[in-house]
Amino acid sequence: MYLDVYLDTICPWCFIGKRRLEQAFALWQGKPPEIRWRPYQLNPEMPRDGMDRASYLRMKFGSDRGAERVYQSIAQAGAAEDLNFDFAAIRRTPNTLDSHRLIRFAERDNLQDRVLERLLQAYFMEGADLGDKQVLACLAEECGLPRQKVESYLAGEEDREAIRKEDTTARLSGVVGVPCFIGNGHYALPGAQPPEALVRLFELAQQDGTDAPPAA
Repeated sequence: MYLDVYLDTICPWCFIGKRRLEQAFALWQGKPPEIRWRPYQLNPEMPRDGMDRASYLRMKFGSDRGAERVYQSIAQAGAAEDLNFDFAAIRRTPNTLDSHRLIRFAERDNLQDRVLERLLQAYFMEGADLGDKQVLACLAEECGLPRQKVESYLAGEEDREAIRKEDTTARLSGVVGVPCFIGNGHYALPGAQPPEALVRLFELAQQDGTDAPPAA
């Protein structure tokens, strides 16, 4: 049984969804599904070096006040999952392609879960710029990856086009927002759903009994 989870590393609802997924695993009595973290960029056209976050939020929500209202609601939802978001610490909205590449690189050492968790913590609790390759290399090293190899990988183009294509394929397949949970390639559950809804998705995927397509 497979569970493909589409997310972006700067999506607060994805962090909330990850916590609820962990709660669903605690409730689930069967064999846990194999999780495959899939890339999805909320801002695929973002410049490589990102942009000032305040400017980005004004562009997205129309005003500082509009953004404040939205993020107050998200902060409340996060607090319910013991996530203490520090949105004020975030100064730049990055292009997230390299952070997705880092997660893909971490699969080689079966460290993608650890790396994803650290990326989310660094961005939402520490205001780290996930578009900065040196920041990414530092976070990867904290997770047990060899910094020199990470730096070499990020400096090149490996997996860049593959991740872009995977993002595009997800959109063409009907993924219009994240997080989005897809069991065995057949059953989709969009949004940061409650743990009980995710358990139901596990049940459907288990009953289906088929494998999802191979990982990209």
